[in-house]
Amino acid sequence: MVLLGAAVLFAACDRTKKSTTETPKATVVLPAFDHDSAYAYVKAQTDFGPRVLGTEAHERCGDWLATTLRAFCDTVYSQHFTAKTYDGKQYPGTNFIGSIAPEKSKRIVLAAHWDSRPFADHDPLPANRETPIDGANDGASGVGVLLEVAHQLHENQPNVGVDIVFFDAEDYGPRESEHVPGDWWGLGAQHWAKNPHIEGYTAEYGILLDMVGSPNAQFMQEQFSMRDAQEVVRKVWSTAYDLGHGQYFQNKPGGVITDDHYYVNKYAPFKMIDIIHYDAASGTGFDPVWHTVNDNIQHIDRNTLGVVGTTLLQVIKNE
Repeated sequence: MVLLGAAVLFAACDRTKKSTTETPKATVVLPAFDHDSAYAYVKAQTDFGPRVLGTEAHERCGDWLATTLRAFCDTVYSQHFTAKTYDGKQYPGTNFIGSIAPEKSKRIVLAAHWDSRPFADHDPLPANRETPIDGANDGASGVGVLLEVAHQLHENQPNVGVDIVFFDAEDYGPRESEHVPGDWWGLGAQHWAKNPHIEGYTAEYGILLDMVGSPNAQFMQEQFSMRDAQEVVRKVWSTAYDLGHGQYFQNKPGGVITDDHYYVNKYAPFKMIDIIHYDAASGTGFDPVWHTVNDNIQHIDRNTLGVVGTTLLQVIKNE
């Protein structure tokens, strides 16, 4: 008993000694990002109603976006264009560009689309399939994150210039049952890439956000992004991993997605990647509420918004 007690005491002392000599692990300090604020920006958009081209909700939300950007950015551009849609219609569209530190030559683009789909063609109920959607995740989530990023960059000026671009007319493509050849998606991105807000504009790279508000979202490495800008994908995903967000940003191949970044990569003099939720089990590759009437504010998760926002801010800080 005495020997056993001595052995236990010695082992305890030895453990104590080891614990005092171990090198403490570095503490990860997350960049300042208010996920409640980002959520409020998402909700503010959906409160206008579906932001469909040619509607009052679309016009009112556009006015609000321009005003909000002006609070955080040094310069704001409203780029007007005519969106010619696949069904032969024409609508006024507007891309909004907010520039932070416009005097800096090294620039990073952060982008999202702000319009929402005019019909819920993937809704499980046929009666809903002609109903416009709120687009809380598909559109508003990326815009909400970027508005809060702009807020934080306004408070803590970055070492590089940042241009925040909100593309219009991304989501007025044909229904899946309609086979209409042509580039009918990403109309605002196509216009901006061919006609930048500043003549000769270029950037180091761009990061597009789309559908970044789902609970427990998984961001796989989208394949056009890997093809065109693999080094940027690696930069963003490794930054997320270092911040402890590896369960969200997974080092796995994602889908091949024709999103706004596809047209930027096709027409602009720099490359852009896409951070987009990928769900291989959903049947569409996207969130189950994608292009349904259930893509509303009830399905937006503050934590996911925060994960994406802190990752972007750290990427900018690392520059």
